[in-house]
Amino acid sequence: MKILFIGDIVGEPGRKAVQTILPRLRDEHALDFVIANGENSAGGNGITPQIAGELFSAGVDAITSGDHLWDQKTVQDLLYSEPRFLRPLNYPPTVPGRGAHVFQVRNLPPVGVMNVQGRVFMQPMENPFTTAESEVNRLREQTKIIFVDFHGEATSEKIAFGRFLDGRISAVVGTHTHVQTADEQILPNGTAYLSDAGFTGPHDGCLGREIEPVLKKFLTGMPQRFDVARNNIKLHGALIRIDDASGKAVSIQRVAEKLD
Repeated sequence: MKILFIGDIVGEPGRKAVQTILPRLRDEHALDFVIANGENSAGGNGITPQIAGELFSAGVDAITSGDHLWDQKTVQDLLYSEPRFLRPLNYPPTVPGRGAHVFQVRNLPPVGVMNVQGRVFMQPMENPFTTAESEVNRLREQTKIIFVDFHGEATSEKIAFGRFLDGRISAVVGTHTHVQTADEQILPNGTAYLSDAGFTGPHDGCLGREIEPVLKKFLTGMPQRFDVARNNIKLHGALIRIDDASGKAVSIQRVAEKLD
């Protein structure tokens, strides 16, 4: 099975990159399943049902999120009604939505997708390690192919999480920092790992935002409006090949495609 994970989609430029580039990647790599982090897809802040619909129509099969989950009020409509949209698993169980779901993939084994948020330099959440472990045990009763989007700030926390579940999940790819790392690897027990997939959107600013207000913020400490940048649009992510029978990863490679 070939799974493409698309790093944090930022604003309209990021959505355009997905809509334009993803169909070609599906054909070139004979992709079986596509996951995208969409938490910045609505003007750089959150996601809406309409935008989620656009991403699904473009060929995304599952959408994950993160700390910008609540930036758009209409996200609750997604949480209550759309099983293909995931919030971080380690919110309290009373929070609407789901943090994991098993997807049926045509004539292939089902795919379990999980969204987890880190705690280091992030808002307080339930323990991502223990919460994810119990959910992995549940998912493995339905499938051996399990992908995790770990949305976190600290590389150390992401690496530790990958090692903790090595051999029990197929892949863990980090999101949130918007900088694609060069540490893709297959861990000793068969889990594909990448600290951060990067982001999909304009790369001529600062993490997808216009550079001038970011500089003013650092120079003056005064509040600024961080508008989405416009140019040098790229799709970042990771392509992972997984053995259908064992659920272990065979290969992982970074993806960096520029929008012409």
